[in-house]
Amino acid sequence: MTVAFLGCRSEKPATPAMETFPYTVDRFADIEILRYRVPDFETLTLQQKELIYYLSEAALSGRDILYDQNNKYNLCVRRTLEAVYENYRGDRQSEEFRNFITYLKQVWMGNGIHHHYSQDKFVPKFSAAFFAQAVKSIDAEVLPLEKGETPDDLIRKLTPVIFDPTVFPKRTNQADGVDLLLTSAVNFYEGVTQAEAEEFYDRMRNPNDSTPISYGLNSKLMKENGVLVEKTYKLGGMYGKAIEQIVYWLNKALSVAENDKQKDVIHSLIKFYETGDLKTYDEYCIKWVQDTASLVDFVNGFTETYADPLGLKGSWESIVNFKNLASTKRTETISENAQWFENNSPIDNRFKKENVKGITAKVVTAAILAGDCYPSTPIGINLPNSDWIRHDYGSKSVTIENITEAYDRASLGNGFNEEFMWSDVERERAKKYGSLTNNLHTDLHECLGHGSGKLLPGVDPNGLKAYASTIEEARADLFGLYYVADSKMLELGLLPDHEAYKAEYYKYIMNGLLTQLTRVQTGKNIEEAHMRNRQLIARWVYEKGLPENVIELKKRDGKTYVVVNDYEKLRILFGKLLAEIQRIKSTGDYNGAKTLVENYGVKVDPVIHKEILERYEKLNLAPYRGFVNPVYKAIKNADGKIRDVKISYDENYVEQQLRYSRQYSNLPTFN
Repeated sequence: MTVAFLGCRSEKPATPAMETFPYTVDRFADIEILRYRVPDFETLTLQQKELIYYLSEAALSGRDILYDQNNKYNLCVRRTLEAVYENYRGDRQSEEFRNFITYLKQVWMGNGIHHHYSQDKFVPKFSAAFFAQAVKSIDAEVLPLEKGETPDDLIRKLTPVIFDPTVFPKRTNQADGVDLLLTSAVNFYEGVTQAEAEEFYDRMRNPNDSTPISYGLNSKLMKENGVLVEKTYKLGGMYGKAIEQIVYWLNKALSVAENDKQKDVIHSLIKFYETGDLKTYDEYCIKWVQDTASLVDFVNGFTETYADPLGLKGSWESIVNFKNLASTKRTETISENAQWFENNSPIDNRFKKENVKGITAKVVTAAILAGDCYPSTPIGINLPNSDWIRHDYGSKSVTIENITEAYDRASLGNGFNEEFMWSDVERERAKKYGSLTNNLHTDLHECLGHGSGKLLPGVDPNGLKAYASTIEEARADLFGLYYVADSKMLELGLLPDHEAYKAEYYKYIMNGLLTQLTRVQTGKNIEEAHMRNRQLIARWVYEKGLPENVIELKKRDGKTYVVVNDYEKLRILFGKLLAEIQRIKSTGDYNGAKTLVENYGVKVDPVIHKEILERYEKLNLAPYRGFVNPVYKAIKNADGKIRDVKISYDENYVEQQLRYSRQYSNLPTFN
């Protein structure tokens, strides 16, 4: 964020038109960097713009936290690489230096030394000798040296971290049969085995507590003098310097909050950051989910637990957004009918909510992405994650439509559908309905899927352990898939005809069986929870549909394609799998979860994998995408009071990352 002082008022600019907007920013390794528009920002009131500005500053102030959570050496690596990039005076056109730049861009994309999706450590294509020479060639004062440390010491420390494939090989390991903590590179635990951590938190839990806190969410578990202790993330505690800046900007946001409810939400979040108390966090979550009147909204904190192999520790993230009033009519229609969807779900009646509460759904425009939402970002969010808060108070779900717009516009004419879809029938459906049904599936997934169903009394919400994330994402996906084909969609005016849903069904099965394999390295299994969930669903319905030939994998000209022969029977299969996965979730059936995930979601067919990678390579597409944020400038009067906030879209990927490192490096190199 930057501040400008101007003395005269200019006309409000309009949001750039999508037809001429430059969505593509950069391309390197397996990544394409995009930018997104923020439609209608210019039409917001000054108070709302100022609120977005302050909340965005709070969001960016937590950047270093995620780097450190992902691995204890990440900040040291990033700061060393950036120092070399900005100060190296050698041949900047050499192959070694160009490969060095690519690696630095990958580290920015992954918020550390591991790939954001595959979890594997990046393999640098520059040599350790070049790294040592480059580090020693620059002024030692710009390097992140510890007290008494020399550049040679720094090189010795970081060389194995960057170059040795056996050191921190996997950020989050989900492999069966190994100690998940000792084989994961994340910085949530130190010197602690999986058994010790599980026993530590099991002792805390009271099976009779109907409103349990999210044990371990905001702390690092480690040993001091042989005793397990939690280092809590809070003011004056771990990550205190970054949290201090977050709280500073949240206090600024208080002064321009839209209403008293929103003020209370921000107050509660500040109190949580000050104390680290997880009961206070639950109070904040309840107030946040009940604030449905504010146009501007935000997430800021230790939220999703995907990066923790035990599913307990929250990665720091933030997103600031405002409601898309026109598109929100779609999600409001869905949420208003939440009880109908719950009552008519194909799951066992024992697992249905008798009274669906507080389902709030909206379509939003993202204004800033940060932490675990940047550069890679979700297209939908459903929070809070606490099961009892969902049950008693409901949840808030959002579909981020300006992000899906950027994905869609950047994909026009890239040849993907022509290469992987079976025929013009599927391609025409995708062209006619694809964007609509994709957004609707996201709406159903986030608005109702995550909030549907219930745990039976006494079931541990963490009982599925390492398989919890995959099972939960599969449950929400299946809910959306089952209902996107329901005649209720036509009755509610959400789809134009009964052909539309087939576009989403075909794309989902094609992705789950074939095309998501473009994101998996040769010889690797699937690690990421969302990818496991998609393959689990696609392979299960493919296998169970074989007797009636519901789905075929057909060959033509040596290429494999998905052909869906019976869409109605496919929907029935989705319903059956939804019922089974809800049973697993509601009863805490760990062995059932493990069997489904390991049998259907993990292993990759090497022959099909090789074929898909070869076909995809010819398209010259990047399988992953990230984003740069817009830049906001606070325009001030001579007396220092903000009179407008301007938005611009001209900052590139390298410029943004380096600026963020200058402005928001709030933590020590080691924490």
